[in-house]
Amino acid sequence: MNVLVAHNFYQVRGGEDQVYQDVADLLESHGHRVTRFAVHNDDLSGRGKLSMAKMTVWNGTIARQVREIVERDKIDVAHFINTFPQISPAAYYAARRGGAAVVQEVQNFRLICPAALFLRDGKVCEDCLGKAVPWPAIKHSCYRESKSASAVVATMLSTHRLLGTYRKSVDAYIASTEFGRAKFVEGGLPADKFYVKPNFVSPDPGAAPGGGRFALFVGRLSKEKGIDVMLRAWEQCPDVKLKIVGDGPMAEQVKAAAARLPNIEWLGRLPVGQVMQTMGEAGALIFPSVWYEGLPKTIIESLAKGTPIIASKIGAMIELIDHGRMGLHVPPGDADALAAAVRSLFADPAKLAAMRTAARAEFLAKFTAEANYPRLMTIYENAQANREHRAGVRASHVASQAPL
Repeated sequence: MNVLVAHNFYQVRGGEDQVYQDVADLLESHGHRVTRFAVHNDDLSGRGKLSMAKMTVWNGTIARQVREIVERDKIDVAHFINTFPQISPAAYYAARRGGAAVVQEVQNFRLICPAALFLRDGKVCEDCLGKAVPWPAIKHSCYRESKSASAVVATMLSTHRLLGTYRKSVDAYIASTEFGRAKFVEGGLPADKFYVKPNFVSPDPGAAPGGGRFALFVGRLSKEKGIDVMLRAWEQCPDVKLKIVGDGPMAEQVKAAAARLPNIEWLGRLPVGQVMQTMGEAGALIFPSVWYEGLPKTIIESLAKGTPIIASKIGAMIELIDHGRMGLHVPPGDADALAAAVRSLFADPAKLAAMRTAARAEFLAKFTAEANYPRLMTIYENAQANREHRAGVRASHVASQAPL
């Protein structure tokens, strides 16, 4: 099978960027011919606001490039990871006209929330869910804290809903969790085209014995990740050390907390290998997000190492972590509950050991490359069947309109 894997890289590297690499590598490892197509938001410097707005809604230049690639490489499936803002939905039309089935992976909620997070003022917000025109996002400046920028994203979504792009021009969508699929369907996307396939970690980093009397946070230091909640919780956990790996807008608050509390250590950014080693040594991973999340790779990596997870009981985390078996749930935003869970778990070595075994088993069952590949192939086959059905319906319609 010939597959185009396309992606718009962010300025700050994130999980979707890794998904792009993982999908392409997985396909190549199974003998498929893969064409990689990527653009980078670093290239946007110097562009005017009007040019950016037009490109976000419809980028004809990229669309022409996509069609040329699809026709040149005889692409069977065009798999898009992120199209925002440069690739634009115009690429779906181009891939279809070139003869490919179109698959869109959804790693955030951009198609039903202009800010992509369902988060406003530190709380879950679904004001735009299901609206043909997501005007609340403009009112509240949800994207980049700008009314004009939010209006551009809202215009893109409204335009393509009106055109039927998301219903007609995509043959299959991939959500990483059942929660995500349900939310997109609630937002008006076609249920019969939505499939669930989790992300994966490859190569397998291997299980680790753990045993370290410390908890670990890995991720972006930002409000939606629950950093302030975690820092407050650790004021109540004097006997358990917290190691924090990452950087972001709340770095100064983390630095101040580490200077004030001897049980907090901020490690900043670390090489991947060092992160994985530290994760394997940790007694538990802390995941205090206050937004829904997609399928964070940090959670899969923690399961791979056999490290239990204490996470917020919200969104995808409810589905991903079986409470009491391979981790614990706590109410989002509740520092007292998080502290109590940490103290309880670290006071019970036998429970921690049992959770390590369960976490590793969960990874092997669901989140390896070997488990992922057949699911991806099934989705591609369904996408091609949907495309062929659509083409047949269109041909029948044209024939019925022909003069006798």
